[in-house]
Amino acid sequence: MNNDQNCIIDYIEQQDDNIRPLLYQVHEAIRGVLPKAEERISWKMPTYWDGHNIIHFAAFTKHLGIYPGPDAILHFSDELKSYKTSKGAIQLPYNQPIPIELIKDITCWCYQTGNHH
Repeated sequence: MNNDQNCIIDYIEQQDDNIRPLLYQVHEAIRGVLPKAEERISWKMPTYWDGHNIIHFAAFTKHLGIYPGPDAILHFSDELKSYKTSKGAIQLPYNQPIPIELIKDITCWCYQTGNHH
């Protein structure tokens, strides 16, 4: 973690009460995969860094954005068919279960392959 060890917690605490638990789940899932990654805020988003940006997430009004980079979107295209994606981004609507295991798999893949953006 960087000097501000609570930067991602602070980000989560600033979000709406109804999505905070989901954000904590995502944060804990990513931390579980990347226990040694530095946690920081980059581009106003929670970011996990280890020599490069590995993955980001961000809260929006109707969805959670996950930002693993374009190579990850391509690699996981079959698993992401039911979600809106764009170059490097995944939109996970709050009105559907958040796929925590898929987020872990994507995070792990990004770290292991050195995929960064």
